[in-house]
Amino acid sequence: MKNFIIPILLLVLVSFISCSSDSETDINPTPTPETMYFPPLTGDTWKTKSITDLGWNQAAVAPLESYLNEKHTKGFIILVNGRIVMENYFNGHSATANWYWASAGKTLTATVTGIAQQEGFLNIDNKVSDYIGTGWTSAPLAKENLITNRHLLTMTSGLDDAFNDSSNATLHDCVEPGCLTYKADAGTRWAYDNVYVKLQDVVAQATGQTWNNYFNTKLKNPIGMTGLWVQSNNNSVYMSTTRSMARFGLLALNNGNWSGTQIINTTYFNSATITSQSINQAYGYLWWLNGKTTYHLPQSQLTFNGSLIPTAPADMYCALGKDDQKIYVVPSKKMVVIRMGDAADGSNMALSDFDEVLWQKIKALYE
Repeated sequence: MKNFIIPILLLVLVSFISCSSDSETDINPTPTPETMYFPPLTGDTWKTKSITDLGWNQAAVAPLESYLNEKHTKGFIILVNGRIVMENYFNGHSATANWYWASAGKTLTATVTGIAQQEGFLNIDNKVSDYIGTGWTSAPLAKENLITNRHLLTMTSGLDDAFNDSSNATLHDCVEPGCLTYKADAGTRWAYDNVYVKLQDVVAQATGQTWNNYFNTKLKNPIGMTGLWVQSNNNSVYMSTTRSMARFGLLALNNGNWSGTQIINTTYFNSATITSQSINQAYGYLWWLNGKTTYHLPQSQLTFNGSLIPTAPADMYCALGKDDQKIYVVPSKKMVVIRMGDAADGSNMALSDFDEVLWQKIKALYE
C-alpha cells in the first residue's frame, strides 16, 4: 500500500510544480518588442495602431485636434514604430493634396548630398568651387575658396545673410553671385541662409545628372514618396502629401534605413543629427536639434540659453519650415510627428510658441 501511495504523491507534486511554473509564465510574460513597420512603396496601405492599444490617453485626442484646427493646420500625422496612430486633415485639405515643405525640405537636400558622397561623387569637405567653378559668389576668390560643402550644410559659409529679408520679394533668398557677399571667413559665423541650395548645383555637377533625376532615383522612389520640386522666387521648394513627408520622417527615425535597405549610410546620418559646429549647438546638417543647452535662431546672432523646444523630448531632432511646416523625429519614443499648414500664429518663422504648446498637447497623449 505504501509503495502505491508514494508514486501518486510524486505525481501530484510534479503536477503542482508544473502548474505553478505555467501560472508564473502567464502572470509575467516576456513582452515581444514590436517590429518597425514600413508601408509598401505604392498604394494607400499603411498599418495603424490605436490610442487604446498603445495605452495612451484617449481624452487628450480631442483637445489636440481642436488646437490643430484652430491653428490653421492642413495635415497632421503621428507615427509610432512606423504605424499611423493619428492622421487628420483640416481646413479643406485632404490626404491626396500636396503642400509645401518650405525650409523643412532643407533636410532632403542634406540627405541627397550624403548619398552623393557615399557613391563617391563628392566630398563634403571639398570646397564648393571644386564642383560649380569659381565666381559663384562675389566674395574675394581667397575667401570663396574657404567655403566647403560642409559649410553649406551647417550654415557657416560666412556669406552675408542680408538677402533673407522677405521685405523685398525680388531679392529675397537670392543666390546669384551679386547677392552672395563676404561677411566673415567660412566656419567662423553661423547664419541661416538660403545659400545652402547651392548644394543642389553641387550634386548635379558632381553626378552629371539633373538634381530632380538624382533626387528621384536615390531618395524619392526608394522610399515611395510622391511630390515635386517647384521654383518659388529664388528658392527651390518641395511639395508633397502629408504621408510622403511622413515617409521621409520614418526614414530619418531609422537612421537612413528603409525596410532593410540603407538609403543613406548611418555614419553620415548620425553626423547630420548632432551638433555640427561650435556656434549653434542646436544645428546639424540642415536639421534642428532639441535638448541642447543653447541655440541660435534664424536672422539672429544672439545666443539663447535652454532647449530649442523645452516641452518636447530632449533627443528630438526636427525639420522646420516657414509657416510651421514640421517633421519631428523622436528616437526614444520611436515616434514621428508631421504638421503641414498655414502659419499657426500669423508669424511665418519656422520656430514659434506653437511648437511648445503643440508638444504639451502631444505629451498629454502618452504621459
